[in-house]
Amino acid sequence: MAAKDGDGWTACAQGHRHWGVHGASGLLVVHHDDAGVPYVLMQKRSWWSHHGGTWGLPGGARDSHEDAVASALREAHEEAALAGDGLRVQGVYLDDHGGWAFETVIAESAELLAAAPANRESTELRWLALPEVTTRKLHPGFAATWSEIQSAIRPETVVLDVANIVGARAERGWWNDRLGAATRLLREVSGLRLAHPVLAQWYPRMVAVVEGAARSAPAVEGVQVVAATGSGDDAIVDVVRRAKPWERMLVVTADRALKERVARLGAETVGPKWLLAQLGG
Repeated sequence: MAAKDGDGWTACAQGHRHWGVHGASGLLVVHHDDAGVPYVLMQKRSWWSHHGGTWGLPGGARDSHEDAVASALREAHEEAALAGDGLRVQGVYLDDHGGWAFETVIAESAELLAAAPANRESTELRWLALPEVTTRKLHPGFAATWSEIQSAIRPETVVLDVANIVGARAERGWWNDRLGAATRLLREVSGLRLAHPVLAQWYPRMVAVVEGAARSAPAVEGVQVVAATGSGDDAIVDVVRRAKPWERMLVVTADRALKERVARLGAETVGPKWLLAQLGG
């Protein structure tokens, strides 16, 4: 394993010629302004590069020791001097050509970060409002996937009604040890890679609301634990109400009244079976 061991041309099962013997990745940085308008950071490729003069994403060949996220962040730093510190990775979109793949890493930025060409691979970097993207001459690979990728650029939060999920799981003796049952659930969720209809890898914000005897459930990595001071349902509604208008909120509960309350605030809902099936029961 060595730096730049991914550089080189290869062919996919579709007969296309691609740069990156181990595949390639790009970084799609998204910022929503106060009005909820999404802006994406786009790169105009140098004339001498593959599909030169078109607009796409900072990115390139993935080295053998890298995953898509590490590769995309490295390439963005090399090409646009972007640091990954202020970014939150939301997920990875996989464009699989058979034997070769391009992975688009979607990351949220709280601001319009300064970006300028840092090497010869690009002539311009510019934040474009979402409607402007298709007015540019796009890199063919980016153009082919953009309609699907843009459906997944909103920040997404999964809110867990822990008491309801634990009850649906019905572990033996859970009613006598609600704290233990809630803690086990949180630890399992912490290491879980949830399925997404568009993204191959999904990293939503996770918020777990605990109540009653489970209020002292410990924090776990990757999950924000909210201890309800009163009704757990009221706490979940409050979490949803505090979300930005452009955020997608997904509440996991079987409680019909709670579903109706959060739906009025624009949230989506799924039952506990959706989560438990991914946990293996």
